[in-house]
Amino acid sequence: MTLYLDAGTTYSKIIALGETLDFTPVQTVADRIYYILPSKLIKTLNLSFAKSCGHMTGTNTHENEIIALANGCRGEIEPNATILDLGSRDAKWIRFKDGKFNDMDWNTSCASSTGATVEMLLKFYDLQPSDLAFNVEKYTVTCGIFGFEKIMDDISNGAAPAEAVAKFIHGIAYNAWNFAKRPEKIYLSGGFCENECLVKSLENYCEVVKLGRFKLCEGLINE
Repeated sequence: MTLYLDAGTTYSKIIALGETLDFTPVQTVADRIYYILPSKLIKTLNLSFAKSCGHMTGTNTHENEIIALANGCRGEIEPNATILDLGSRDAKWIRFKDGKFNDMDWNTSCASSTGATVEMLLKFYDLQPSDLAFNVEKYTVTCGIFGFEKIMDDISNGAAPAEAVAKFIHGIAYNAWNFAKRPEKIYLSGGFCENECLVKSLENYCEVVKLGRFKLCEGLINE
């Protein structure tokens, strides 16, 4: 069995070739079996990986995430395309021109307004992602700390928690679009593909094509 790992801060994505693990897969495509597991669980398992990427790999098989993302998306994008990967603790984008790598950026210095923050907010206010609907209003802040302040102010003034968190997520989408240099179309990668509030917020500014959560992991295989 050959394993490939994208180890995120909260969740890790694994693709197994040929054989299954003792966990329920999220999908199977040909000989590839796809898993999403809590990252803290990965550390307790005696697994060896052919290649890995992500903040939590802790292995000697680590590969560059930008290269993995680019390789994983090549077969599903147009020759001129912007790919945006929103993770638990960082955001990165890649731009292709005429089918070739053209530009990129990677924000690892301020992750307070990405996935981990949203997960904490949902737990704190006892919300599910499905409880959140796109809100035309947004908090235009780049720091999650100031976002928290605005959320608490809105709720103290009578707003429903789901409404306030939706404004925060709209702010994430707006900041991400600006970070990616305001493209007309974004290929979205990462866990936020499953957050319809974020997707609808991003669609307020550009066309969005969802690539799912496994593009970095697939890029390790497709290299």
